[in-house]
Amino acid sequence: MKKVLFIDRDGTIIREPEDFQIDSFEKLSFLPHAISQLKKIVQELDYELVMVTNQDGLGTDSFPEDTFWPVHNLMLDVLKNEGISFHEILIDRSFEQDNAPTRKPRTGMLTHYMESNEYDLSQSYVIGDRKTDIELAINLGARAVFISDDTDKRAELTTTDWHEIYTFLKGKKQQTQGRAAHIHRKTHETDIDVSIDLDGSGKSELNTGIGFFDHMLHQIARHAKIDLTIAVNGDLHIDEHHTIEDLALTLGDAFQQALGDKRGIERYGFSILPMDETLAQVALDFSGRPWLMWNADFKREKVGGMPTEMFMHFFKSFSDTAKCNLNIQVQGDNEHHMIEAIFKSFAKAIRMAIHKDPDNDEIPSTKGVL
Repeated sequence: MKKVLFIDRDGTIIREPEDFQIDSFEKLSFLPHAISQLKKIVQELDYELVMVTNQDGLGTDSFPEDTFWPVHNLMLDVLKNEGISFHEILIDRSFEQDNAPTRKPRTGMLTHYMESNEYDLSQSYVIGDRKTDIELAINLGARAVFISDDTDKRAELTTTDWHEIYTFLKGKKQQTQGRAAHIHRKTHETDIDVSIDLDGSGKSELNTGIGFFDHMLHQIARHAKIDLTIAVNGDLHIDEHHTIEDLALTLGDAFQQALGDKRGIERYGFSILPMDETLAQVALDFSGRPWLMWNADFKREKVGGMPTEMFMHFFKSFSDTAKCNLNIQVQGDNEHHMIEAIFKSFAKAIRMAIHKDPDNDEIPSTKGVL
């Protein structure tokens, strides 16, 4: 479905004078960065542009048309020369006291968008500099961007900077596209279901059948701020090996799928994390190549019912399918602390590496592919 930016004119694209009428070329002045950022919105995002403006008394003696159209058309020509065109330009000519159904914030000029099955107004925005623009968004069932020094909690973004508007809308596109994955992996030894959202908030629902393992996976979700749902039915009556190894492989697959082509991500992540007497260090690179360097020495056979030899195996298996380099080191005395610090540091490194710059759509490699 199509999405729309319903954009006000005066005070939003061009400056609004004290008499509220842009009726001469001397009064025509664009808001800072409006042209450059609108151009980026048109080039990079998937919105139709619709201009919606109230022009009080246009065509009456108080605002003759021959003073309006030359300036208006010059503004449109400037925008068009930069690749910025409007699907539709809707002008209400009434006065405020007329209470016309076509005057913002009323929706009389926009009923065809509300009645059409082609448009998703819930993902569309009204961009304007007045509270009536916010009210128009509410009446349309759309969202609002408020260009103002004031605040209004009904608007999703309040700013006077067009660059912030572009950044905000691009971020919404990335959220809509999503960086999520769901993988179901079933073998004769394990039945595993993993869902991951890299742009989550740290929520997790975990059931591997190994309590300490769940506790460590919870650290990944919380400290990487990803949403993670894991359900494992493994052959624990034999031992823990298949459950841990297969979950690591499935989790790595999920990361690889959710990261997609890795455009705009930091790619590299690293963390040095203390936990009481312990110091853990993790560095990773979502390079497309698996590798593990491991420097951790455990003396206990198990911690919390989980074999300590399986921690290296977990990270090796994750590296294999996530196709990332991992360098893990830890020093300490308490092996519970050592393991937990590794997982927390791993999570912090992930958070850094998967961070996306909304202003950058490049693959972070001179090769052009990862």
